[in-house]
Amino acid sequence: MTSDNRRALVVRGGWDGHQPVPISDAFVPFLKERGFTVETSGDLAVYDDTERLAATDLIVQCWTMGTITREQSANLAAAVRAGTGLAGWHGGIVDCFHDHGYHLLTGGKFIMHPPGFHDHTVHLVPERAGHPVIAGLDDFAVHTEQYWMFTDPRIDVLATTTFAADKLPEDLRDGTDGTDGGGTVMPAVWTRTWGAGRVFVSTIGHKPDDFDVPEVRTLTERGLLWASR
Repeated sequence: MTSDNRRALVVRGGWDGHQPVPISDAFVPFLKERGFTVETSGDLAVYDDTERLAATDLIVQCWTMGTITREQSANLAAAVRAGTGLAGWHGGIVDCFHDHGYHLLTGGKFIMHPPGFHDHTVHLVPERAGHPVIAGLDDFAVHTEQYWMFTDPRIDVLATTTFAADKLPEDLRDGTDGTDGGGTVMPAVWTRTWGAGRVFVSTIGHKPDDFDVPEVRTLTERGLLWASR
């Protein structure tokens, strides 16, 4: 997958705990090597500029928490609907802008994670093994946060994680279904379309060394390219 003369816009900021600048900077050389002209913005006012959004082939969003205006959310959704790609990882794309329908665009919303980092396995969905984001990869282990999500049933789930009962808050272990909550399967990586645009989301990526896992780095890079116009 290659590209020529395309424009990428990296929108980054919000909570510093997710290290939006260092982590997003790690992907800038990759995008440039693939022929993208890369711009960065540390101000959500960039989403007020509809002409700039329309001229952008890929928006990489790395902004945790924060507040987006109704107009900015609508402008972003309209740009993607017209063909601009949107991609991101972890809290930078799913733990932000909890208003104005933003998460209808991304297809998923962060709810909680068990305390701290722990070992767990990312399982690739066998039926989607041929998808270009995960083709040729196998299940892999990570040591990081594991996100519990609310997701749109219309997303195309490429990878999942399974929650162990002892990692869940007590309220989730005592579910109304009479189970201990163990074995709950949660989407971890997915894509979706939005009009003419494409969206890529990975819940993995709390810290820089998460991307030292070859599979995490590979599927993230592929996801950026897949989402781009």
